[in-house]
Amino acid sequence: MGARIEVSRDSQIAVVLIDDHDLFRSGLAVLLQREPDIEIVGQASQGKKGVRLTLELRPQVVLMDLEMPDLDGISATREILAQDPQIRVLALSAVSEDGYVEAAVLAGACGFLLKDSPIADVAAAVRAASMGESWLAPRAASAVLESLRRGHIEPSSSPSPGDVLSARELEVLQLVARGLDNSQIASELCISPSTAKNHISNVLTKLGISNRVQAAIYAVRHGLG
Repeated sequence: MGARIEVSRDSQIAVVLIDDHDLFRSGLAVLLQREPDIEIVGQASQGKKGVRLTLELRPQVVLMDLEMPDLDGISATREILAQDPQIRVLALSAVSEDGYVEAAVLAGACGFLLKDSPIADVAAAVRAASMGESWLAPRAASAVLESLRRGHIEPSSSPSPGDVLSARELEVLQLVARGLDNSQIASELCISPSTAKNHISNVLTKLGISNRVQAAIYAVRHGLG
């Protein structure tokens, strides 16, 4: 592999697009480039090439198509995060079927976007990802959590949340599983948004998980959602 290419992160969010549909990928790139704080630093039309490009450029965020012929987006996501867990991957799909959403999240994606999402939502998801937050399209969130509630994923054998979380943190985890954002959690618990954010950070750290989507899955698996 050649020398690592350094991407400036001073003022813009560096993004790599990986999608085998050229028209969709190029159109999305044009629209995102219009955002003042987002820079498309690389594009790839194949999964394997996308993995190589991502690990060379080390962007903050990757927009990853899940359906590609040479290497699917789930496998590509796993490869990227195994090499650099700091990179944030947002999964892209034309459908919100249970299996796609679950697989993307469990592979480590910090969010899931449908390809017909408004560009404002895509930009917001990129910003959220760059700040360590998660983004799940509402239809996708419903699909994955309902699938879990119906028992399509085995209950977790990991430690009970009550063994590692405080009573307040358990409350926060339950609200995350309901799909509430930081401001809504703050309102529900009569605390400040910054306090809610701190609680969520503590929950993720104590549970050893990387984002709130995985926290929601954890909660449902343990009967809290």
